[in-house]
Amino acid sequence: MVFETVIYEKVEGIAVIKLNRPKVLNAINVQLTRDFHQALAEAALDTGVKGVVIKGEGRAFCAGDDLSESPFGIAVEDLLRHVETLQDTTRIMLNMEKCIVAAVHGYALGAGCEWAMSADIRIAAEGTRFGFPETNVGAGVTNAGTKLLPLLVGIGRAKWMIFSNERIDAFTAEQWGLVNRVVPAEELDSVAMDLVNRIAANSPLSIKLAKRQLHYGTYQDYEQQMEMEAHDVVLTLTGMEAAIRAKAALDKTKQK
Repeated sequence: MVFETVIYEKVEGIAVIKLNRPKVLNAINVQLTRDFHQALAEAALDTGVKGVVIKGEGRAFCAGDDLSESPFGIAVEDLLRHVETLQDTTRIMLNMEKCIVAAVHGYALGAGCEWAMSADIRIAAEGTRFGFPETNVGAGVTNAGTKLLPLLVGIGRAKWMIFSNERIDAFTAEQWGLVNRVVPAEELDSVAMDLVNRIAANSPLSIKLAKRQLHYGTYQDYEQQMEMEAHDVVLTLTGMEAAIRAKAALDKTKQK
């Protein structure tokens, strides 16, 4: 598919969605929000897509909101519509049945960091900087960032990052749990693609249900969670895929 501000490619069953406003470090404007939303929707609906990688063109993943396109003077209804579309990008990522890997480099600031957090797994290049400049420019955190950030780094660190708007480097982000792994910049793309391909080789149904369980498990009590897990285990083990995969695993073990 062709978008004005997003590059969308399918590489052997993997959807690669690249933010493409490199001259402004992929800063988010109305058009990028719409294009990213449509690209995510396309990946979610395409049965040929088994996993998704999101990344940024040029020197950064995403530097947050494009401050040159000021919201001042915009009608409240139009501003709310834009914010709702922005929030919908996170809704799609959180609810997508496929694994999403964010390959982050350069800068992941504000809503750009929030988009990265909405992915299931984050791989960061050395030298990447993360932060939330919203309090400095008089704006607010969006995309469930005030929930996702504390879940990843803890409430104290989340408050420090948002209140101070100071940036942290990739290794601090890894230490705090904001990213899963830091790699040399030249290895970022290959590591992200290798990871999403390895995940995509697993059972799509198991991935779908595990993602749902992990999200709901954050909010439910233990009994509710175990009830959901029991239901999903029965659902997976009574299907043909589990039997086929189990036999393949046994055959592989016997060959060793």
